[in-house]
Amino acid sequence: MLRRMILLALATSMLAACGTGSPAADPSTAAASPAAATMQGRWWTWAASEPTATNPVADATGEFCTRNQPADVWFLAGTFGTRAQRRCTVPQGRPIVVPVLNLFGDRSDCAAFMAAARGTAELDGTGLALEKFTDERIEVTAVAGNALGQDAGTFPAIGCGIWARIPPPAAGTHQLRVRGTSGDFEVSIDYDLTVA
Repeated sequence: MLRRMILLALATSMLAACGTGSPAADPSTAAASPAAATMQGRWWTWAASEPTATNPVADATGEFCTRNQPADVWFLAGTFGTRAQRRCTVPQGRPIVVPVLNLFGDRSDCAAFMAAARGTAELDGTGLALEKFTDERIEVTAVAGNALGQDAGTFPAIGCGIWARIPPPAAGTHQLRVRGTSGDFEVSIDYDLTVA
């Protein structure tokens, strides 16, 4: 069930999705906003838009990081609880959304998951401000054969997690490090990003 519901990681009109609300340095104090639910639903729909063979979440190298990216933001993926080192080229001028730790399910799933959720994210060695969302209504659209194990179609859910929203990075190379845990579920992802 965790494999089906959890994507750890590694966004609305873009600054609504990537800039609304004030990111909090302490994720336990971040307030949810309407844009947060939209951002989470968009990210989950992106994650559910590919089968396992080409899904960015199941990708070990970053080969599929460009799949189905929207025009206004760049989504990065976590893993299904494994370690990964990926390379990805991101278009210049695109903000990045990274779930450090996230889940969808019902309210009790999110309550248990977030009670134990901890995470960090660093870009080029500098810690990123994180946002914590504990209980947001979202809508997810999945394709047939998606890597999340969901039936094809659109469905409502409760989304929660710890997120980093990064303003468009400067052109060049960057290192993004994402670490997260909830109970015995652990993620460690290193992204070598080229912004071009």
